[in-house]
Amino acid sequence: MERPETPGVRRRRAGLYRRHWRHGLKNENKTCRYGTRLHAWRAGASVFDNSPHRAKLPLMHLLIVEDDATIAEYIQRGLTEAGHSHDLCDDGRHGLGLVVQGNYDVVIADRLLPGLDGLSMVKAMRQAQCQVPVVFVTSIGGLNDRVEGLEAGGDDYVVKPFAFIELMARINAIARRPNINTEQLILKVADLEMDILKRRVTRASTVIDLKPREFAILEMLMRAEGRVITRTMLLERIWEFNFDPQTSVVETQISRLRAQVDRPFGQPLIHTVRNTGYRLHATA
Repeated sequence: MERPETPGVRRRRAGLYRRHWRHGLKNENKTCRYGTRLHAWRAGASVFDNSPHRAKLPLMHLLIVEDDATIAEYIQRGLTEAGHSHDLCDDGRHGLGLVVQGNYDVVIADRLLPGLDGLSMVKAMRQAQCQVPVVFVTSIGGLNDRVEGLEAGGDDYVVKPFAFIELMARINAIARRPNINTEQLILKVADLEMDILKRRVTRASTVIDLKPREFAILEMLMRAEGRVITRTMLLERIWEFNFDPQTSVVETQISRLRAQVDRPFGQPLIHTVRNTGYRLHATA
């Protein structure tokens, strides 16, 4: 007959799971694929471990693109315990369709996927102007592989085996970043409007054709609406000069910009601040 488990034994067992969770996998090759973390999870320990970070996380809707059922279930359980909603698919092509058409805060994706690999999926997302953050969770962990994943458009890279609390901390860090939304991609001052993605400028519904450098100067002025942009700031940002070339290159470009943005429309938006720089704002 099996002896009943005493409260002391239960406390010691719970402590063992927590230690395994906190310290991670030390003898991965001597255990199973996910080592002590998976043993604890299968025995009923919390994936999220009721960490104090849990209360600080914003509620999010995530997409998991993972074809390994065990890993997918592990991530799903952690997200559910943390209070987040999620969708799951096991195919890269299906995942691409979901994220482009859906409304997700973060995508968690493997690289080795059927249909379309994770790297190609993220590249296709970025080509479709889909800026949803992506965290790769994969067994491909070489230095060049990690660099390749980030340069393809990934926002973070987690190598298997992993602890869910680390994955959640990385997702939380992404959630704290300012959102890149349409308000930031479409700038507007008075009747002057700039579409950053389409590289299109209009004023009073009239299209203004700007050269790349003129566009960059105007974008800098519009983003700093009402604030002074100095000549030195323009030289460093637009021309990448860390010194004053002692030429009138800035003044020449501003004059050309005014000829297209201000003069045909009567009301000037680009104003000179004597001995300082320039400010873009609508006069009352």
